[in-house]
Amino acid sequence: MNKVILSVLGHDRPGIVAAVARVLFEQHCNIENVSQTILQTEFAGSFIVNLPPALQLSKLRDLLEKELAQMEMHVHIKPLADQTAAFASKACEPFVITTKGPDRKGLVAGISAIIASYGVNITNLQAVFKGGDEHGNNIMIYEVDIPTDIDQNAFYRDLREKAAALALDISIQHRNIFESINRI
Repeated sequence: MNKVILSVLGHDRPGIVAAVARVLFEQHCNIENVSQTILQTEFAGSFIVNLPPALQLSKLRDLLEKELAQMEMHVHIKPLADQTAAFASKACEPFVITTKGPDRKGLVAGISAIIASYGVNITNLQAVFKGGDEHGNNIMIYEVDIPTDIDQNAFYRDLREKAAALALDISIQHRNIFESINRI
């Protein structure tokens, strides 16, 4: 397996994903996973790509940089770490932690420190800060995998205490419940 992770960053505009996908297709690459988002006005995309054995990373990087130069995009490619060496989590349950509150420095740092201290893995994080003191304007949604063998009551207590210290409302729900409640 010759897998790489490809990151593309720059000012958002139409056609970025199409340009990347076309170069990869023309080089006989297979896109296995994609995560792409817009952060304010900036595009951020990550692709897991399986390369044909003969394709050199330097050639792929050159082709992508040439294709994306007129869009002023930044390209980073690195070999994907051996799957067996990757973080191996214990038995976990998926949860969603949502916080709302006034904008201030340290919100992500404070909540993520508690999450990390219990060995809980953040699998996805969405944070939207519109500024100011309006409660609903500043929202963070952490998707996490909580190990089944931790003291969940202590974890929830510490999260609630940190949220209160940061003037945040906090909700902790199993992902299945969150998805059922928030289904459109």
